[in-house]
Amino acid sequence: MTQDIRLATSTDVPRVKAVTDAAYHHYIERIGVVPAPMEADHAADVAAGRVFVAGDPVVGLVVLRTEADHLYLDNIAVHPDAQGTGLGRRLLAFVESRARALGLPEVRLLTNAMMWENQKLYERYGYEVVERRRNGPYDRIHYRKPLNSPPIG
Repeated sequence: MTQDIRLATSTDVPRVKAVTDAAYHHYIERIGVVPAPMEADHAADVAAGRVFVAGDPVVGLVVLRTEADHLYLDNIAVHPDAQGTGLGRRLLAFVESRARALGLPEVRLLTNAMMWENQKLYERYGYEVVERRRNGPYDRIHYRKPLNSPPIG
């Protein structure tokens, strides 16, 4: 299974949804709501050129939004069968590389406060907490990583 990271195409949409659902489904019971990435319009994100995928078939992905002063990591998902292979780290490194290529000074993201595994991961890779904020049923921790810090290797 190759894990080159490439721009998703419309034929990837079903797999983007399947990987996202598989990666986030176990959080539904813990947080008490369906995680926002599972509710995303995957077809619209792919059509807008915001989704990058890895694997054939797709086993990992990131959804990126380019803002004026940062790259926003809207979603990162790795299928449970591919977790523990380093793919998540490679996807995060790709995000940072993409932000640098776009001339953006930082990456921002958020995660649910009940997704403590994600918090440990982001902090391990140099992301710093900006704030914790409630938005409807979601209790989220916002992170940023200035790109003057060392890249993920």
